[in-house]
Amino acid sequence: MSSTLIVQLDMERFCEEANIPAAFVIEIVEHGIIEPQGRAPDAWRFEDYELVTAKRAAKLHQELELEWEGVALALQLMEEVQQLRAENRRLKQQLGRFVGNSNA
Repeated sequence: MSSTLIVQLDMERFCEEANIPAAFVIEIVEHGIIEPQGRAPDAWRFEDYELVTAKRAAKLHQELELEWEGVALALQLMEEVQQLRAENRRLKQQLGRFVGNSNA
């Protein structure tokens, strides 16, 4: 039986680890970019993997001067591109096996 350790961070620790202000975290949550557990910022609990998304969101907001709505859309599109690339690789591998078998 395998177990996965899930690390949860409170708002203060999340802000420290992500190196972003609480105001940014609140905006990121309000725009659905990440979804912590809990009803209010002082009760929020974040999964450790959400740090990467929060850092990426803050970087897009600051460096490209995007509004939070634009950040949410950009992150969604980036995720879709990653999924499409993975599917494309998988389909190319399947096609390669199919074409390779037909030449035998």
